[in-house]
Amino acid sequence: MASENKNSPLLYLQLFAGMALFGSATPLSKIVGEGFPVFTASLMRMGLAALVLAPFVIPRLGELKKASASDWRAMAFIALFGMVGFTATMLFGMRLASGVVGATVMSMTPAVTALAAFLFLKESYNATKSTALALAVAGAITINIFNGGSGESGMAMVWGSLLVFAAVCFEAGYTLLAKTVSDALSALSISFAASVMAIPVFLLLALLFDPDGLTVSGANTGHWAALAFWGAITAGLAPVIWYTGVRQAPGALAAGFMAVMPVSALVGSYLLLDESFRGAHLAGFGLVFAGVLLMVREHMQGMKED
Repeated sequence: MASENKNSPLLYLQLFAGMALFGSATPLSKIVGEGFPVFTASLMRMGLAALVLAPFVIPRLGELKKASASDWRAMAFIALFGMVGFTATMLFGMRLASGVVGATVMSMTPAVTALAAFLFLKESYNATKSTALALAVAGAITINIFNGGSGESGMAMVWGSLLVFAAVCFEAGYTLLAKTVSDALSALSISFAASVMAIPVFLLLALLFDPDGLTVSGANTGHWAALAFWGAITAGLAPVIWYTGVRQAPGALAAGFMAVMPVSALVGSYLLLDESFRGAHLAGFGLVFAGVLLMVREHMQGMKED
């Protein structure tokens, strides 16, 4: 039964949907960062995520009560990397970089995650997996390579790109950390616990470093709408979908699907930030999904052999 679950179309749908929703966080981060102080926005994001997850988690609090010390340690690191680190570096980075540049840097997520899986989880590698990852990364870079007209200064763009790359590293870290938590804990419980643990951290950071404390007077309706989706969906719903899939999938398969994230980020930049669409990006879309399909095929083949 476990093998069937790991080879289910639902698994691939979960991985795809989770990354597509995570990708939307890139353009949304730019909108939110323009309307709110960084740590105040992050605090509200975690609060919204916890509120969305609470009705589903409260009936199963017994899971968390039975969590081991190692589980709590892993969830604390998920909160540190995936909630605090990822959210803050993405917000600061997207204040400086354009949506297209942010998506370009996010395209490195599959490679960074696959490398981390190989180095820290000792997962096997072969030529097919390497080719699939290369296609996915090459496609994601291709669709973002033309980024003219963004208007950001050169050094601001460099610093923004470095901060977004830091977010990529945090993303890879907490994706792999999710695989270390006991199977007795559901994705809902993990996401809820990590969100709650991040709230006091962001509250302290907001009081210490945000201008004028928890001020939100500069936000308009668009900023609030972006914050609501960013918190409830990309921080509340998306981690549950992604964690549910990634805990059943090898790190390399998860890394292949992570190429969907920069594609989603780029499309969101077109739609939400009015950045220019270029025909050359179509070739990149083909490469990205060719890489994802090749990784899925390799995974299915491996399941048959097992």
